[in-house]
Amino acid sequence: MMNPAWLIPVVAYLLGSVPFGLLVAKARGGPDVRSVGSGNIGAANVWRSAGAVAGALTLAFDAGKGYLAVWWAGHVGGGNLRWMTVAAVLAVVGHVFPIWLGFRGGKGVATGLGVLLPICPLAVAAAAALWLAVVILWGYSSLGSIVATVAFPVLLYWLYAPHHAPPTYLILGTVSISVLILAKHRPNLQRLVVGTENRLRFRR
Repeated sequence: MMNPAWLIPVVAYLLGSVPFGLLVAKARGGPDVRSVGSGNIGAANVWRSAGAVAGALTLAFDAGKGYLAVWWAGHVGGGNLRWMTVAAVLAVVGHVFPIWLGFRGGKGVATGLGVLLPICPLAVAAAAALWLAVVILWGYSSLGSIVATVAFPVLLYWLYAPHHAPPTYLILGTVSISVLILAKHRPNLQRLVVGTENRLRFRR
């Protein structure tokens, strides 16, 4: 009989691949978000193109699928943190490279926060607060995402457990997620430098 733990990478990737931004925008009567704005299926572009409710739902669902993937990995793997780390990385890979959309997906920020929520909720809360502070101060969701992504491995190291550093494989998994998210933000970083990046407006 096959060990169900070996299904963890496949299930995590497929969960991560569900394009909630595209589905929510269409369900709310919005456009195909791949053809408007930044062309991204993430919450910020959905917010701009289909409204605040659609954006908030996308954020919740994208984070939720990441959380579910890692929670399920912990359940099936008997709480094994290595399997949970594998699920975290594969869920973000699924969001960024979804099989359903020809491997052209989102940037992975919400899903990245979701996958790490079962592992270190304090670090996720700190990263989310940092993202929100940057967005409120400067109005750029992408800038907030970049700052929070860079900070997250450090936040995880500090907040994982009192007086205990995270295991090396967890640090490597978290850094891998951060590098992938940052790589997807290269166009945003270029637009920020030249001043053409879209701001996140809280009123339509």
